[in-house]
Amino acid sequence: MAKSGKKFKTADAQIEDRDYSLGEAISLMQKVRFAGFDESVEIAMRLGVNPKHADQMVRGTVILPHGLGRSKRVLVVASGEKVKEAEDAGADTVGGEEIADKIQSGWLEFDAVVATPDMMRVMGKLGKVLGPRGLMPNPKTGTVTFDIAQAVNEIKAGKVAYRVDKAGVVHASIGKSSFDASRLVENAQALITSVIRAKPSAAKGKYLRSVTVASTMGPGIRVDGGDVEAVAESA
Repeated sequence: MAKSGKKFKTADAQIEDRDYSLGEAISLMQKVRFAGFDESVEIAMRLGVNPKHADQMVRGTVILPHGLGRSKRVLVVASGEKVKEAEDAGADTVGGEEIADKIQSGWLEFDAVVATPDMMRVMGKLGKVLGPRGLMPNPKTGTVTFDIAQAVNEIKAGKVAYRVDKAGVVHASIGKSSFDASRLVENAQALITSVIRAKPSAAKGKYLRSVTVASTMGPGIRVDGGDVEAVAESA
């Protein structure tokens, strides 16, 4: 088992063994951060679902009001007039069938993929490469569409896609540690509200089991579930 470094232990020692309000947790995360770079800030939500059952899968997208602090590199796989539409919308890379071979050869210089429905026959063979990385285009997340311009613009504006993992946890970034605390709180509120609204009807018992906030290198800080649920109810 890897040992925690001195800086991590110092930061962790400043966190009390209790649940914090969302605002308190984010302010404390910024106070104890120690990395020498602008870390991402992530939220982990453990849900009361069993992802092995299709009717308890939780996934969705949300546009964070203050973005992620960086512009995502968007790859668009399309043909015909949709190629120019993608270029005009600001896609970083646009291609057709040749893109599949390039990706299979190890090229992964992109953060999001958008494809037109007719190109999914090409993307299908990339499932084993893109799927585990959360990059496979999907109609449910708006990344398989003929409205290329809208999809690209939303991603560039800070659209975040989330999906519950095998352990029943949703992990997602809400910005950079250098953001004003108020902006991180608003981004977190938008994400949390979206996840709560995505609750499957088949999920029984307590849905939101725990919430934790952390920077890339920092320790996790527990967030009070009641405070989080109140945020969603007031949205």
